Amino acid sequence: MAQKDTNPYIYSDSNKRYMTYDWYMKTRFGGKVAKVPLDAGFTCPNKDGSRGTGGCIFCLAGSSSSRGRSLAEQYEDGVRTASRKWKPAGFIPYLQANTNTYSDAGTLERIWKEASSMQGALMLDIATRADCLPEYVLSLIAAVSGSIPVTVELGLQSSDDGTAGLINRCHTFAEFTEGYGKLKELADTVNPEYPAEGRFAFMSKRITVCVHIINGLPGEDRETMMKTARDVAALKPDMVKIHLLHVLRGTELERMYLSGGYEPMSSMEYVSVTCDQLEVLPAETCIARITGDAPEGKLVAPLWSRKKTQVTNDIDKELFRRGSWQGKLAR
Repeated sequence: MAQKDTNPYIYSDSNKRYMTYDWYMKTRFGGKVAKVPLDAGFTCPNKDGSRGTGGCIFCLAGSSSSRGRSLAEQYEDGVRTASRKWKPAGFIPYLQANTNTYSDAGTLERIWKEASSMQGALMLDIATRADCLPEYVLSLIAAVSGSIPVTVELGLQSSDDGTAGLINRCHTFAEFTEGYGKLKELADTVNPEYPAEGRFAFMSKRITVCVHIINGLPGEDRETMMKTARDVAALKPDMVKIHLLHVLRGTELERMYLSGGYEPMSSMEYVSVTCDQLEVLPAETCIARITGDAPEGKLVAPLWSRKKTQVTNDIDKELFRRGSWQGKLAR
């Protein structure tokens, strides 16, 4: 009998013992869905001097390779690339670069409308920060969600304020929870009510909230990373992205690493703590990412992270070895 036939985790049709983004999208939209990253030319408050300068220590300086090209050109290229790999049921325009709620209302409305109107778009994805959600932004999110489902991704990285200061995040956990709370309140207002017994009720939300965390940040041990996971679990987000910290060329983190001031996680450490985190996260939270990819030619360390499939396989094996699954220890 295959592992998938004895899998105790209900939000899966394979041996995966956590809710993968692929499963979520196939269940919600009826087929494979491809995200198309877009750079709309925004900046960040911890880059332009509003909250700080230099950006997070792991963030690449300068603009992405897409900057200067229109959203339509970026989207068309992304659709072609994805269509060569799969036969997607649709696409998600993903406003990924920098802080995509950090501008005036007119600019945001124009860009969001253009992105959400792309051919084949099933959902709009907006990456931002919890301290960049003023009332006019929340109103715009609500308006857009009336025509297309919206995912709003909030970078937290760590709930530890000491770590946030070290990585130049330029906001506290209290500020994060304040912004997160306003966004969730909006989502609860816009989203329809669901029957308590509805197993897949959460699949039809108009506004979905995703939180990013990073494992392996400087100075953090297992307990610090677990506290972040428990703090995030208490917020009950719709999605969580779990990243491995990559040392990238040209970053402040690279300089810290080369001077001996930072040591990346080993693959065994990453697999172990990630499984611990999955156990405390709610079973109904989609794990939108469980590791990550470094930009081509930019990775300095850890080099084992290039073997992404091996990492995900090792997580699967460890959960099976434990007889565990996402949400098993959730409160």
